[in-house]
Amino acid sequence: MVLLENFTEAEVIARVIDGEKALYEIIVRRFNPYLYKIGRSYNYNHEDTQDLMQETFMDAYKNLLQFEGRSDFKTWIIRIMMNNCYRKRGKASFKNEMLQDANEYSAPMFSNRNNDTDKVIQNRELGHIIESALQKIPFDYRMVFSLREINGLSISETAEMLGISEANVKVRLNRAKIMLRRDIENAYSANELFEFNLIYCDPMVESVMNKINDFDY
Repeated sequence: MVLLENFTEAEVIARVIDGEKALYEIIVRRFNPYLYKIGRSYNYNHEDTQDLMQETFMDAYKNLLQFEGRSDFKTWIIRIMMNNCYRKRGKASFKNEMLQDANEYSAPMFSNRNNDTDKVIQNRELGHIIESALQKIPFDYRMVFSLREINGLSISETAEMLGISEANVKVRLNRAKIMLRRDIENAYSANELFEFNLIYCDPMVESVMNKINDFDY
């Protein structure tokens, strides 16, 4: 693992473009959780979300020269992920994937940081509660909640990402919270949602890094 976690995204990108491909690992590790939350918010299952993440990391790598730092890198790469998710939604298979995902929990979604049995059980229960509750929320409200509350974007960043006004973001966010309150808000904090389990991080890094070795600027 590259031990340069304190580098800013701008510093990492500059060095990657200059030929230090190995440093892209920092980007992958840093943004794995954010992209995973976006994919799950689109109701993609675990495996499809990972495929979309890998595609997004590759798209971002290939277009690093086009990233001019005028926006935050986090919003830039999340936008790429959202575009990839949106394109996939247009495929005929999407409805079937959503139905399959409703009862699909073959892989853990939540981190078991303390190796505590009660925590594992609680997280499994949380996963079912969140999946069920969010699937009932209209897509527009679900995405505002995901970007603002789960991924931590500001009101203005969320508005820019979705192409709506800041006032609309606030209205949709409030309505989303009302919809979710009974099942989630009183019991859980937003940052517990859709955790990218650490056991998946290394395989994702390895897969992306293997692919970028064949790409040169």
